[in-house]
Amino acid sequence: MLPEPAAVLNPAPTRPAEPSASPRLSPRPVARIADVAVHLPERTRDVAEAERELHRRNPKVAPRIPMVSRLTGVRRVHVADDDQQASDLAVAASRTVLDRAGLRADDVDLLIFASATQDMIEPATSHITAAKLGVRAPVMDVKNACNSVLNGIEVAEALIGTGRYRRVLVACGEMPTRGVRWDVPDRSTYAMSAAGYTMSDAGAAVLVEATGAGSVPGFEDDLAAELAGLVEPVDRPSGILASVFAAESQHWDVGMLPAGGTVNPRDPERSYFEIDGSRLREAFVAFGPGPVEQALAAAGVTIDDVALIAVHQVAVAYLADVHRALGVPADRTILTVADHGNIASATLPLQLATALETGRLRRGDVVLLLGLAGGISMGAMVVRW
Repeated sequence: MLPEPAAVLNPAPTRPAEPSASPRLSPRPVARIADVAVHLPERTRDVAEAERELHRRNPKVAPRIPMVSRLTGVRRVHVADDDQQASDLAVAASRTVLDRAGLRADDVDLLIFASATQDMIEPATSHITAAKLGVRAPVMDVKNACNSVLNGIEVAEALIGTGRYRRVLVACGEMPTRGVRWDVPDRSTYAMSAAGYTMSDAGAAVLVEATGAGSVPGFEDDLAAELAGLVEPVDRPSGILASVFAAESQHWDVGMLPAGGTVNPRDPERSYFEIDGSRLREAFVAFGPGPVEQALAAAGVTIDDVALIAVHQVAVAYLADVHRALGVPADRTILTVADHGNIASATLPLQLATALETGRLRRGDVVLLLGLAGGISMGAMVVRW
């Protein structure tokens, strides 16, 4: 029997150590995360009960005892309404983040729809999202499984750094519950489908804005960055300090939803998730702490300076593996997967929003965003809030 997840993996937080007397100069950020919002559908599904129903529908295949909820620690998932689409969840979160910032649709310079889910193959879901929001700016989709939002932020920062845009809305609508198989023909299919029973729907929005006097380096910016290193962290400018991304693409087949492309354009039997959980777990652990260490070094901080670590979560047990393999302290993470399920690339925004609501994240805090995605890929982004 698994121990209570919240007690083991969500202990009382500790604040990072105070900076040393000789502060490290952080890189000058060109963009910052101005705000984040998440929309969780009100309808929920009890995972253990769903497994019992799965057994009733497939008595010779699915086990009678709920195994997925027991092994993963996931108790509940969110399920969007039947008439909702991924863009609707993205729009709900986006309206919240724009309203809080006092912004209108025409204040957005670029809209990026970043999600593992899409409304349809064509057109890009960013167009549908923009139309529903009333945004008339350029749009694009960024898709990289559960790292989609983190990659969307990366793209936004890079484009802001060129001076092309000053305010980018990264909108996300995740609806993986539509790809879950409930009629299972055999045990091997059940094994490849099991991870889907912990998947959950959500919308997220991240507002990324240019910092300071702009994105073009100059004497004033250099001086501001130097002075920022001589004051307390709470007074240092907010911004994305550094990021490192890596991929081991030879593992692309460990997690798939194979239908809809050129390989399986019209095969309904391939329209469900096919995930080898054991291979996926091994592939993630094999990354090791390298990307995290590189991102921290590039940002000019250490793990002791980090107040919050937002990490992608697929199961309670996997989270413990991440702590050990990547060397990140468990007491600076927030457990979300147990009560909200695996919400794909909306996971990191959910943890940021939860931290803000509960006082775990304050102005001036350093945050490590740690993304893990099928394909497989990993991303580590260091942000001063």
